[in-house]
Amino acid sequence: MEQMLDQEACWRAVVARDARFDGRFFTGVLSTGIYCRPVCPARTPNRGNVVFHPTAAAAQEAGLRACLRCRPETAPEMGAWRGTSNTVSRALALIEAGALDTGDADALAARLGVGERHLRRLFRQHLGAAPVSVAQTRRVLLAKQLIHDSDLSMAEVAMASGFGSVRRFNETFQALYGRPPSELRRRTVNEARGEAVRISLAYRPPYDWDAMIAALGARDADDEAVEAGVWTRRLTPDTDGTQGSVSVQPGAANRLAVQARVSELKALPGVLARVRRVFDLAADPEAIAHDLSHDPALAAAIEARPGLRPPGDWIDAGEDAPSDRLATTDAALTARAEHWRPWRAYGALYWNTIKETRDDEAA
Repeated sequence: MEQMLDQEACWRAVVARDARFDGRFFTGVLSTGIYCRPVCPARTPNRGNVVFHPTAAAAQEAGLRACLRCRPETAPEMGAWRGTSNTVSRALALIEAGALDTGDADALAARLGVGERHLRRLFRQHLGAAPVSVAQTRRVLLAKQLIHDSDLSMAEVAMASGFGSVRRFNETFQALYGRPPSELRRRTVNEARGEAVRISLAYRPPYDWDAMIAALGARDADDEAVEAGVWTRRLTPDTDGTQGSVSVQPGAANRLAVQARVSELKALPGVLARVRRVFDLAADPEAIAHDLSHDPALAAAIEARPGLRPPGDWIDAGEDAPSDRLATTDAALTARAEHWRPWRAYGALYWNTIKETRDDEAA
């Protein structure tokens, strides 16, 4: 997968600190053993000391550790590949829900109906790392963000990020950073038991928040509500493994502010994964707009309303990638939408805006 990256284009992005490439690749600095985001404010390394990796998991599997300055855990997810492999998309959803916290790669592959070796090949192709490395990196980066941003104790961080034990949590951070995790916290915190866990989740702009919150507010769901521009979901043990609630509203630049109140901290990774799905935070608007704009009927709508995203389901058992789902009985639209793959869901969203505009003009 590393060989598929345009090394010189990546280098130019690093030199320019081009924010458009944030999360699209990570810069491994061999002389320091650290991997960074393209926008890292640190001094630009020598070209000969740099190797580019497609994902944080690939960089970490290569023996590199996350930069403490640019904090790779806060980069937007790279979702441009999503839709090209339903198996990988489904596997990631299961990993986010904790499939490899309680089971192994063989069990994960069996749930997906493929062999473990084939699953590893797919992950190498799309993510540049093995499934277990992806799961480990997600745990480490979530833990690192909670250390920096929350007031949770180290034991609570271990539970909230999916580590099976505090000992394993400590050993992992000691091996990666050469220090215990408590030394990564550069501030004094006041322990606040029972308070909400606050965390920010990044997305790639543009993002039409007003359209998203309007769509969520129109849904008929007993466990969800929108009030004063804030979306809230009630959590239940049967569905989420915990009691409590989660709320989402706009945060700092290109981020959503999430507050989660959970009775079981180990359920937090799954809750955050579902928030990302509902708000479609892994979308790559640039790739979607580029592909869909080849359809002249959609090009003007995309230019007029950039950043539209279809809201996802809290519980998603679908076999197809969410980006490519098309719910319609219109044969003509279905035929046209074949040219929108793998972004049919986005194409249908823009198609509906065109219809609404025409209806308003005809009224």
